[in-house]
Amino acid sequence: MNNSKQIRFRVYISFMAMCLFAAMILYKGSVIYMKEGKELKSLADSLHTKIETLHPERGNIYSEDGSLLSSSIPEFDLRIDMKAIPKDTFDTYIESLSKSLSIVLKEYTWTEYKEMLSKEYNNGNRYYLLKRKASYAEYLEIKTMKPFDKGQNKGGFIAEANTKRINPFGLLANRAVGLYRKNAQNIGIERRYNQYLEGTQGQRILRKIAGGTWMPIDGSEIDPENGKDVITTLDVNIQDVAENALLKQVEKEQATFGTCIVMEVKTGKIKAIANLGRRPNGTYGEDYNYAYQRIEPGSTFKLTSLISLFRDSLIKIDDKVNCEGGKWRVGPYTIHDSHAGLGVLSIKDAFAHSSNVAFAKLIYTNYKDRPASYWTNLHMLGLDRKTGLDLDGESLPRFTRDTVTKTKYSLAFMGQGYSVMITPLHTCMVYNMIANQGKMMKPYLVNSIREYGKDIINFKPVVMQDQLLNAKSLVQIKEAMNEVVETGTGKELKNPFYKICGKTGTAQVADKGIRYSDRVYHGSFVGFFPKEDPQYTICVVLRTRKGSSNYYGGLIALPVFKEVANRLYATKMKSADGLAKSKKVDVPLSVKSIQSAQYNVLASKLVMAKKLPNSPSWLQNIHIDSSGNLTYHAMQNSQSMVPDVNGMGMRDAIYVLEKAGLKVIPQGKGKVIAQSIAPGAMYYKGQKITLQLS
Repeated sequence: MNNSKQIRFRVYISFMAMCLFAAMILYKGSVIYMKEGKELKSLADSLHTKIETLHPERGNIYSEDGSLLSSSIPEFDLRIDMKAIPKDTFDTYIESLSKSLSIVLKEYTWTEYKEMLSKEYNNGNRYYLLKRKASYAEYLEIKTMKPFDKGQNKGGFIAEANTKRINPFGLLANRAVGLYRKNAQNIGIERRYNQYLEGTQGQRILRKIAGGTWMPIDGSEIDPENGKDVITTLDVNIQDVAENALLKQVEKEQATFGTCIVMEVKTGKIKAIANLGRRPNGTYGEDYNYAYQRIEPGSTFKLTSLISLFRDSLIKIDDKVNCEGGKWRVGPYTIHDSHAGLGVLSIKDAFAHSSNVAFAKLIYTNYKDRPASYWTNLHMLGLDRKTGLDLDGESLPRFTRDTVTKTKYSLAFMGQGYSVMITPLHTCMVYNMIANQGKMMKPYLVNSIREYGKDIINFKPVVMQDQLLNAKSLVQIKEAMNEVVETGTGKELKNPFYKICGKTGTAQVADKGIRYSDRVYHGSFVGFFPKEDPQYTICVVLRTRKGSSNYYGGLIALPVFKEVANRLYATKMKSADGLAKSKKVDVPLSVKSIQSAQYNVLASKLVMAKKLPNSPSWLQNIHIDSSGNLTYHAMQNSQSMVPDVNGMGMRDAIYVLEKAGLKVIPQGKGKVIAQSIAPGAMYYKGQKITLQLS
């Protein structure tokens, strides 16, 4: 009996201990769930899931005529979810799939592909990497292969899209268009309009699966919002002409750098902006925006002196000024003309022959007792502030003022273009004001911001100052500028077809470690045409190499102006005497300028066109001259065949069609299901085509 009680007591004690232990477990579990549960659950989830950022497709940058200047092309990481493919399906298509992959990707033989795919299938790999950074063409071919054509859930095909930024025209207008790079300093329009181009990021949740591979969770995606397009004022044909002319000249002179700006007179639109700098290996490229660089303008600044004198009604163009034989002493300084022996000349002739003495005397004697009037005129011309062109990095002008601590003779030097530092863009803007009847336009590079083919923001011409000069003064100044070309330092530009108004400039350089003894110069020519109804203003500046003996603006910068002006006149305008623009226009594409893939393809087609009698008619309009230049006769109403874009995404379809010269009107979103002009049909450049999207 005692033994029975003792056993029962022990059982009770053991049972109570077990109950107490169970209660402690329940208590601890409750504490963990109530107090620490959320934190621990979050920690557990973080070890098995993560959020991935989905980057939007960056917007495109176009020229005013619709040519693509910068775009993002798709690249794809191609993967396979082996568990999504049924065993019988895999066994049926493994051999044909392997052979197709070896043909498209060309990385392994078909037997090697078969061996690798079989191994990964047996291992149950749900995220096997087939190809990294596959092209769009490769993606299109592979996704149609069996069993991939059944989609991700049944065919196991996974395509992760990325983008790569390219410039279809190579380095054409590279500093203005800019370059976009992730986690790097961007430049040009790519930087200035990044807020529109970049779009809005999306995200998705990835789950960690066997083998440590991260796989997207279906339905977790928040789609990114793609960037908007930027439509510039640039014209690729004018840009190409400007860059080729500039390249030819800087190579000939072995110049340190050169810049050429083409501005539309009535609007201030920048139609071309070429910047070429000499690289260490002796070649030239768009390495810096020299149009924005502050330099001493030299004699091109004499126009500013002339404007100031006319604004204050101090002179008439036929007034006389004594050039003192080409040498004049002011205080402790002696000012020289590059042309010795000049005596008493009219102001018009002094301007035409670029007399330093004449303009130093005119500014010094008229403003030494009232310098504030001179500074007011410079302010009215916008020369004491930035132009405001829609690019970052513009230099602020700098002047040497007459003060107690500075030489009181700086006015004399400013009259001839020294003791002042402004950008070539400022100079171009001032000359454009004369061309535009006294109305100063703000230079600008972007026409609009576009989304899905519709402009959502438009940028209009901006008048900075109006009626800076009266009509009589403008006529006299134009006469002086035309005299430069008729009889003065720019007479190499004189031609029987149209009249040019402009000014040469030469300035010796002393900055950034360069001394006057190094004999480095800025040679420039700035002007507009035709005189009767100016359409374009062109500014050309070249910096010579050290010790160069050829440095006058009329020798090194004028040839660039001449080539660009002649081309613009031949292709964009009619002459004053009624000479109509020819229906057949030569637009040479220099072999040296063929930098983009599309030009290389065109070049090969052109050569073949000479050998194929049945080649398309537009190819027969090509010839190769003795200098090695390809020339395309752009016939009015010339026709080509419409590309087939059915099944493409909207952005890819627009890229293909606009590259072909069509104006695209998209309707809807998604992929192209219909196009208003049938594939293969003939069309005219600039014709509109409507795309119906799913």
